[in-house]
Amino acid sequence: MYLEKINEPGDVKKLEKQELEPLAAEIRQFLIQKISANGGHLASNLGVVELTIALHLALDLPKDKIIWDVGHQSYTHKLLTGRRDGFDTLRKYGGMSGFPKRKESACDAFDTGHSSTSISAGLGYVRGREILGEDYRVVSVIGDGALTGGMAFEALNNASEVKSNFIIILNDNNMSISENVGGLNTYLSTLRTNDGYTGLKTGITNTLNRIPVYGERMVEHIRKTKSGIKELLIPGMYFENMGLTYLGPVDGHNIEQLVRELKKAMKVEGPVLLHVATQKGRGYEPAERHPARFHGAEPFEIETGLPSHKRLKANYTDIFSTVMRKFGDRDPLVVAVTAAMPDGTGLKRFRNMFPERFFDVGIAEEHAVTFAAGLAASGLKPVVAVYSSFLQRAYDQVLHDVCIQNLHVVFAIDRAGLVGSDGETHQGIFDLSYLSSIPNMCVMAPKNKWELSDMMKFAVNYTGPIALRYPRGEAYDGLEQFRAPIVYGKSEVLYDETDIAILAVGSMVKTAVEVRHELRIRGFNCTLINVRFVKPIDEDLLLQVQKEHTMVVTMEENVRSGGFGDHVLEYYNDIQSPVKVLTIALPDDYIEHGNVEVLRKETGIDAESILKKIIAGFTGLEKA
Repeated sequence: MYLEKINEPGDVKKLEKQELEPLAAEIRQFLIQKISANGGHLASNLGVVELTIALHLALDLPKDKIIWDVGHQSYTHKLLTGRRDGFDTLRKYGGMSGFPKRKESACDAFDTGHSSTSISAGLGYVRGREILGEDYRVVSVIGDGALTGGMAFEALNNASEVKSNFIIILNDNNMSISENVGGLNTYLSTLRTNDGYTGLKTGITNTLNRIPVYGERMVEHIRKTKSGIKELLIPGMYFENMGLTYLGPVDGHNIEQLVRELKKAMKVEGPVLLHVATQKGRGYEPAERHPARFHGAEPFEIETGLPSHKRLKANYTDIFSTVMRKFGDRDPLVVAVTAAMPDGTGLKRFRNMFPERFFDVGIAEEHAVTFAAGLAASGLKPVVAVYSSFLQRAYDQVLHDVCIQNLHVVFAIDRAGLVGSDGETHQGIFDLSYLSSIPNMCVMAPKNKWELSDMMKFAVNYTGPIALRYPRGEAYDGLEQFRAPIVYGKSEVLYDETDIAILAVGSMVKTAVEVRHELRIRGFNCTLINVRFVKPIDEDLLLQVQKEHTMVVTMEENVRSGGFGDHVLEYYNDIQSPVKVLTIALPDDYIEHGNVEVLRKETGIDAESILKKIIAGFTGLEKA
């Protein structure tokens, strides 16, 4: 009823005050209905409904700028800017993104997808506003989990120099994806639970306000003084000591109070941090009880919160989880490191069984990698479990702190390749390129669930930097009969024929099996090789292959530039081989959100597209 009145930016301001709470309830029901059907980020969005309404009431969009950290909590923002109809295609190919996109709306000030970036981007807007002499508000909304990322503190340090208004909202829900960890969380918990401070502050303020004429002036003076009430009761307030004016904590589900505090924040000359306490998953009991489970939810039954479709087969993360638990039993030197993703990366069981050997460092991938380097230097065997897209943030640490010293750190890279609905910021399509460019690094990719287990055993017993990348989703259980021992730098020949040789990397082996089957039906001879090692490449095998085949096809779920196919081409060029090389890879581009199978077809790495390319290429060779 009320949501139907919101068709463009600013429409929420036309509602009466008494209509705002019912609007918030309608938004929650709308989000639950849509996400239960299509999947998406639920708990984080349910927690910021009132905060988003308050921001839209206090600000003038799109003139003013809201920058959402990570951005997965921007669904209410999208609703309030007239994108209600887009939720039917949310996260689908060609449909609305689950994250802010500048190309989608003028009200989306900055594209986000990774954590801890909003303060830096907001500060850039503020400096740009000052230099260009423009007049608009800048608000960066950052979750307290994102403050565990060092980049946020770099930006806070820099923000203290700003002289004009810059509002930073700390969305404090005591969660990031999983429960927050570390000293910052302890500090914020103290703030949000200090009843003595809150009660005494309220009592003093109320008493002073009763004094005619001078009372309100005294309260305002105390608020503006750094050595005010909160400094007396909680000495050394962290944010104020960094040069930011601190307001709060504020009830993040009280729209009227939020608007009032936002207007106060707008009057501050300089950076101001508004501390807002919210509840992740608010308004939907299953999400309130299990916020981590409903962070990124698959379609589910609203009544129970249980997934709509039961998973019948194990996925690669499950296999990794089982192997890590076994290593915990067998090898006391094995330790596990994650950047706020114990559930997502499959380390929850390891954490529960071996808590003294499990380290969650928060959303801080750079720190995670260098910390792991220190663990390795001390004589332990650290396994860093991380999504491919997030490991990008620690490229320098992998190169400088791990590989230069040739330290034995195992990188278990989940979500490698196309991941689907989260889109450009989450596709794991660059890791083969950036990892294989680093000296001392060894890079592997398993063809199926058994090989992931075997490669993990190989990696843990290796002596230098080593990475194995595996895709999201159901683990391939084909080719069980092929389980040759893992030998450093050596590929596995699955089928040995002549004419055409397919060299497939990891997840592409399954597709290669389909392609080979279709080629043989059409009368083509085809060798199929499971590459196993992207670095080092198996030069002995490549040398032999070019003697017995007229065409070599490389297949990888990675961008072409710097990928496995590029390395094969380089090798054959170096030895001046006449063999024809057809490189099957993803385009050197950012790939939007959508179903993985749809994306594979659109990017030309599905079996049908590959088959056509191979036949055309080989037929062309025969005619030549």
